[in-house]
Amino acid sequence: MNQQSKFLHHSPCENCGSRDNVGVWNDHTFCFGCQQYKKTNGELPQKQKIITDMIEGITEALPNRKIDEETCKKFSYQTGTYNGEPVHIANFFDKNYNQVAQKLRFQNKKFTWLGDADKITLFGQNLWRDGGRMVIITEGELDALSVSKVQNNKYPVVSVPSGATSAKKYIKKELEWLSKFDSIVLMFDEDEAGKQAVIECANILPVKKVKIASLPAKDPSDLLQSGKGELIVQAMWEAKAYTPQGIIKGNETKDLLLKDDLVETVPYQWTGLNEKLGGIRRGELVLLTAGSGTGKSQVCKEIAYHLASRKEKVGYIALEESVKRSIRGIVGLGINKLIHKPDVKKDVSEKELLNEWNKIKDYICFYDHFGSADTEDLMNRIRYMVQSLDCHTIILDHISIVVSGISDGDERRTIDYLMTMLRKLVEEINCSLFVVSHLKRPEGNKGHEEGVTTSLSHLRGSHSLAQLSDAVIGFERNQQDEIQNNVMTARVLKNRYSGDTGVACSLIYNKETGRLTEGSFDE
Repeated sequence: MNQQSKFLHHSPCENCGSRDNVGVWNDHTFCFGCQQYKKTNGELPQKQKIITDMIEGITEALPNRKIDEETCKKFSYQTGTYNGEPVHIANFFDKNYNQVAQKLRFQNKKFTWLGDADKITLFGQNLWRDGGRMVIITEGELDALSVSKVQNNKYPVVSVPSGATSAKKYIKKELEWLSKFDSIVLMFDEDEAGKQAVIECANILPVKKVKIASLPAKDPSDLLQSGKGELIVQAMWEAKAYTPQGIIKGNETKDLLLKDDLVETVPYQWTGLNEKLGGIRRGELVLLTAGSGTGKSQVCKEIAYHLASRKEKVGYIALEESVKRSIRGIVGLGINKLIHKPDVKKDVSEKELLNEWNKIKDYICFYDHFGSADTEDLMNRIRYMVQSLDCHTIILDHISIVVSGISDGDERRTIDYLMTMLRKLVEEINCSLFVVSHLKRPEGNKGHEEGVTTSLSHLRGSHSLAQLSDAVIGFERNQQDEIQNNVMTARVLKNRYSGDTGVACSLIYNKETGRLTEGSFDE
């Protein structure tokens, strides 16, 4: 959201039916219930007065939904009119079993609330006061009616009031009541929002009681309408006990033990580094660190060029330079010239530039964002590069720029959060991720610009930088040495793959070509 936006007031949401979940700013609105974001272009919804007077309806069967009158009567579910429009009326009760609110469902599937929705319990909760053997929780009122109807209104069924996005909030509110049941079956919609809500809700409910129902359709209402009500009953009784994410029973690990890992690996271009780390692997986060001016960005460009020239797709995110500077730096490696310098580029023909560019153009993409980047925005860009553009490796130069954009003054906490997000993302999308990080100044008179040996303890900001990385590579260069100031030492500080650490190789920087080549100064 725009940092210059001015908050005005709260308003009801036409999309999810919440009474006041919509925040209204001078240039946009955002619903904290259903997460709907809208730019307003100056047209802002006016602050609405909450209507408290409820309406009267009639109880009747819902033939289009194949729900009988008996079920509707049991749940106080009615039909009526509101402002001349036909509506469904779901009546809600408080903890004392008094009717306090109504949720009106219009034909266009939009909702509005009447009464005091702040006091409501789960839809149908008023019918079962003392707990019992089993309760089924659905995502909507019509789903609850459908589930109840197919089992002749025998077992308790309730619904969260405002769909998947707010399910956790309402279930947390009613934990004491839900705990009275021996079994709690979550039967949410079979879409992404529903599946996410199931996990969120299951994690706050008593573990031994939670079960997850799986439906062969979007929701119970769809199954009943299609004449497959028996499949709802089947899903009730075949609901599986919930196992929290990340928990794997010992008897489920045979394949992990016996199946060979098919880890896709690309070798580093520098032999010494490749021998230490065993190549670049998907699903790993590698931290590159060095003192200021040592050559971290040049290392990034070398890795990017190496991968692209091998026809391995790479996403390049350089937050301290423009895409123009990045592509010129990477293409220049192919022709061994520093073409980002105007006096060098003028002597390079367009044909020479395009010949090298054509070799890599289909195997590299960039993030055009000079300066700080929002965390969620950055994660989405990385996810897109990997999942939509097939970039198997991402290079992020550097993390401090991201931190500066989101920091609340606590740099360590911000880095912890960011590294945790990057770690999760790497495992989620199975990519290789190189992240550049700065070093803090070591104790003593000399700094890293004078060739001080790098150490994990020198990482600036947080221990999570090392803890959440699979490998950490430190680069050292004495910029003040009159003879060897172009020699960089690559030192492996952490190596989760083999444990082999220490000096990997020396990289010599050629000031004429801009290349980093492996060797020793004596060569």
